[in-house]
Amino acid sequence: MTTTLHANETDITAEEIMSLVKSCQILPQLWREKIIEQAIAAIDCTPEETMSACQQFYQQHHLDSVAKQQAWLEHYGITQRQLISMATRQLKIEKFKQLTWGSKLETYFLQRKGQLDRVICSLIRVQDGGIAEEIYFRIYEKEQSFTELAKKFSVGLEAQTGGIVGPVELGTLHPQLSKILKTSQPGKLLRPILLGEWSFIVRLERIIPAQLDEMMRRKLLQELFTAWLQEQTQKLSSFDRIWMEALDHTH
Repeated sequence: MTTTLHANETDITAEEIMSLVKSCQILPQLWREKIIEQAIAAIDCTPEETMSACQQFYQQHHLDSVAKQQAWLEHYGITQRQLISMATRQLKIEKFKQLTWGSKLETYFLQRKGQLDRVICSLIRVQDGGIAEEIYFRIYEKEQSFTELAKKFSVGLEAQTGGIVGPVELGTLHPQLSKILKTSQPGKLLRPILLGEWSFIVRLERIIPAQLDEMMRRKLLQELFTAWLQEQTQKLSSFDRIWMEALDHTH
């Protein structure tokens, strides 16, 4: 017997759904959603939190009356209970993150701090090493300003800002450049650095130490959650392939 779904005058069979799952690579996302649902299943919200989450959901979808809310539920075939589950999902995820990794954040922050510190630097990048040396000496001898030479010679976006880059996390920079900036002193002009095919003239302007404030806590919790979710999804990858092969043999 073939199962068929019908919506908005369109029919779709179970076989067609399976074909779409394969061709659109939907299965990994389905696994991720299932893993999340299992993780937050035991997380509770207070009545006040639930009410607030539902109000935010209504505002987001412009459902400013009971009639509009009911029409929306009927249009999507969703029960009130399912709507509450949708509205509180993100809150439950945030609670799950806090319960799972909240007590480990200080240790994780200290491990990551070297990459989380931010820097503001002046930077010029060129492909010709000889030109890089000439630019360096012009700045060193104060013949021309870093800003002027960056606008004239640098081939990156920093040319538009007079060479100024940042604030940017050290962990997002090239590892060699990051290492050099960590040990540099603000205001010191560095000799040209060769990274791949590019030569960089760099001057550290300011280093901004990372702090474990609320914004950083949210960032680190998301990092840990993403890494955990990736690991859980990878564990299912072998079963994923077996399952998809089984689907192929059913047709």
